[in-house]
Amino acid sequence: MTLIKSISGIRGTIGGAPGEGLTPIDIVKFSYAYCKWLTGRGHAAEGRYKVVVGRDARLSGSMVEDLVCGTLVSCGVDVINAGLASTPTTEMAVILSGADGGIILTASHNPKQWNALKLLNEKGEFLTAEQGNRILELAESGDFEFAAVDKLGKVTEHDFTDAHLDAVTALEAVDAAAIRKASFKVVLDAVNSVGGIIMPELLERLGVECICINCEPTGDFVHNPEPLPANLTGLSEAVVRYGADLGISVDPDVDRLAFICETGEPFVEEYTLVSIADYLLRREEERGVRGMATVSNLSSSRALRDVTESHGGVWYPAAVGEVNVTTRMHEVGALIGGEGNGGVIYPAIHSGRDAMVGVALFLSNLAGLGISASALKASLPQYFIAKNRIELDDPRLTDLILDAAKTAFPGGKVNTVDGVKIDFDDRREWIHFRRSNTEPVIRIYSEAMTVERAEELGGVAVSLANSIIRQCSVSVRHP
Repeated sequence: MTLIKSISGIRGTIGGAPGEGLTPIDIVKFSYAYCKWLTGRGHAAEGRYKVVVGRDARLSGSMVEDLVCGTLVSCGVDVINAGLASTPTTEMAVILSGADGGIILTASHNPKQWNALKLLNEKGEFLTAEQGNRILELAESGDFEFAAVDKLGKVTEHDFTDAHLDAVTALEAVDAAAIRKASFKVVLDAVNSVGGIIMPELLERLGVECICINCEPTGDFVHNPEPLPANLTGLSEAVVRYGADLGISVDPDVDRLAFICETGEPFVEEYTLVSIADYLLRREEERGVRGMATVSNLSSSRALRDVTESHGGVWYPAAVGEVNVTTRMHEVGALIGGEGNGGVIYPAIHSGRDAMVGVALFLSNLAGLGISASALKASLPQYFIAKNRIELDDPRLTDLILDAAKTAFPGGKVNTVDGVKIDFDDRREWIHFRRSNTEPVIRIYSEAMTVERAEELGGVAVSLANSIIRQCSVSVRHP
């Protein structure tokens, strides 16, 4: 498997032939390059450079952690090892410890054979594309120089779970009293990773009865770890079986969040952000504040735009990728933002996707309204997204497909900020073709007001892509 280098980190599969995937040599090389970039920026915050390292529970995590921490130490950088920690916990740890940066060891929603290095700045936010490119240059330079023996870094260990949850429950928008009064019962699927450590503790603090499935952090994921409806059938069945008010699903590093209604039907990951934004915008409107901004990426549901405008706010689009969304949020002073994959970013606590924040805000809304999850879903603008992907043997095909898409849909407004998105505003429909940041695929998403129409648009778009592929006589697989 080819090593993938993008704004979402350095990722690949563990194991295999030399030169394939994410090898120990790659891990050391990119960790060194990060240190070189970090120490070249100026003076450290506290005299010596300090970096937080946290990881999810995947099988290769301990091995990758040893290599990363050892490399940082060899570069004269002190390490605060957060151990098994969610991605948002590690981001918070950078802020709470006053560190100069952080490295998160997780391949997020990718299967268990994958791992990755996600790189953070001193604000606990992902690096920009420019900074990431600089690290790639340093990694490929072959110019390695390590610290003398009396200048080596030191490793300390610290668990930031409690501090993270303290910050979540202290948020003004989190109504812990209402949640306790509601006496919710939920089923949690933590897909055998760190969500099984932190999420039950959050729910206990909020007085929520939590039934755990797949919560042992073994890293041997019992099902595909991406929190999509097709992967959550076991959770849906458990919600109905236990008579729960809600099902909660997170990915292995707990930055993505999806819900299951009390009926066993998906709340749909696209509506995680939409429902929470509706709650926060309504609170501001009730205080007489209008004009608040929200941000989501171009592949996310139009429902966020509708909800934002219904409360007198302004919605702004961003390219796909968390750093692109947070950058846009900073520019417009957004109240909330995120991605339709279940990623909620609430700057009142930190600028990173955080499933703990998402759960606390969602339950606050549900408790305040006094309605079921299915009723809440029905109260929101109703759209449906068809999500297709095509694996490409030759990545050069992506550019050919994107070029063809620009002129293939007359009457649509073309946006080329991130791939090619065609908006049909009069019909409240869109199609988005884009190169994945995390996998060697082209993603083709389409949205409309009915399932049938969304799938029809997606079928037309996929047919266009496949016709380009056939013309170039390249074999692909379309799952």
